[in-house]
Amino acid sequence: MLSAGCAMGAGPVLAAAPARSVMPVLRRAPGGWRDIVAIIEDEALPGKVSVAAADMTTRAPVATYAPLRRLPPASVAKIVTAAYALETLGPDHRFATRILARGKVLDGTLHGDLALVGGGDPTLDSDALGDLAAALGASGITAVAGRFLVDARALPAVDRIDRSQPDHLAYNPAVAGLNLNFNRVFLEWQRAGHEVELTLDARARRFRPQVHGLRVRASSRNEPIFAYEQGDGFEAWSVADGALGRKGGRWLPVRRPVRYAAEVFRTLASHEGIALPEPIEAPADGTWHEVCRHDSRALLEIVRGMLKFSTNLTAEVIGLAATQARGHQPRDLASSAHVMATWAKTAMGARRLSLVDHSGLGPDSRVNAQDLLSALLSPVGRKWLPGTLKDMHIALAHGDSRTRVLAKTGTLNFVSNLAGYVTQGDGREGTAFVILSADLPRRARIPRAQRERPPGQRRWLSRAHGLQRELVDCLAQRRAQAQSVR
Repeated sequence: MLSAGCAMGAGPVLAAAPARSVMPVLRRAPGGWRDIVAIIEDEALPGKVSVAAADMTTRAPVATYAPLRRLPPASVAKIVTAAYALETLGPDHRFATRILARGKVLDGTLHGDLALVGGGDPTLDSDALGDLAAALGASGITAVAGRFLVDARALPAVDRIDRSQPDHLAYNPAVAGLNLNFNRVFLEWQRAGHEVELTLDARARRFRPQVHGLRVRASSRNEPIFAYEQGDGFEAWSVADGALGRKGGRWLPVRRPVRYAAEVFRTLASHEGIALPEPIEAPADGTWHEVCRHDSRALLEIVRGMLKFSTNLTAEVIGLAATQARGHQPRDLASSAHVMATWAKTAMGARRLSLVDHSGLGPDSRVNAQDLLSALLSPVGRKWLPGTLKDMHIALAHGDSRTRVLAKTGTLNFVSNLAGYVTQGDGREGTAFVILSADLPRRARIPRAQRERPPGQRRWLSRAHGLQRELVDCLAQRRAQAQSVR
């Protein structure tokens, strides 16, 4: 049953290690630390494991276990995307969302056209659109006699990142040149007797405009809990009534983000006393003047947020933008990801990446631990990744209080990965590492309807996280011993 307890349950699932894991008696290698192979064999995680680790300074191998085994990268693919975007676009790059006008303003009425022009900003939210509406009002425009155009040509339109995922998963939204609230809409329900009220809104911190261009209704069926359909000019959700508790909510993906953003801006403009015509999706060609604009945060900050919260939309947008900046015109995510993989071969020494997107969500991407290790150790990787990866705050038995684990997790059903650096807080370099694990046969057997929470997934992930923690702890111990010898 859906209840208030899952209201904000759409946040990213991070592969943080559990505080404790039950492990067999340790076997010790001749050097005094536990052997990597022994850790993997003792844990006996169902599926396949691949590990590669090396000294950041000398690049000398520290540990390997089936390093060329090809497995899905999941969100660990975002470390390549982060370096690709930062190296291509630059850390100070900003995505602009602009309001353009043409024609004269007489007594508050624009006798001409107004245009909302997207720049692909993956972090644009309703608060930013509200500020744009306020700035438009401050310019003196209160009505538009001509057309209200919406131009989202900045990026190719994709209705979802991965077609194999269930329709209702908010981390699998559309991608476009105009994105809003990570292309999600918030469904909220409240029951009064036998009736349930369902609403959709485009909530942010300050603004929460209702959304009417997407329809939602309760259905008397038992399964599926969510059903989606779209037609000419509409998107519609139905929800199984019996699955709804007294009150609650969750995020749902938006498949037509340009219409969604246009509606929300029009609503927010009306709150500022500005009357806009019905939006028309069309290019804003010809001569215009800029009325106001919203610039995103700098790309470096956006990348840090992407790596911390593992936002798939952000990865796809910055990957597409980088590919376009390199002179390509990708038709879809896969063609852009291929350009990125080709770049990574030369720039990061990752020779065998096979990627179908920039986020790692697609199940057909394949990488190996050795290639990702090369990416981490490459000059480009060393330039951008240590300063952008999340501090995992993994409690280690070895090392010292200054030991830090800067890493990216990657999680799909029966796939769990961790890659990054074990470093010293005093500035000394440490060890780069990649840990990949997957039970692909079990993953392949999951029915589509169970892909949000398949049976056995939680237990398998717990074991995978325990294995990661043991392996990282072993690397920290080796590093501490090596430092003591020096």
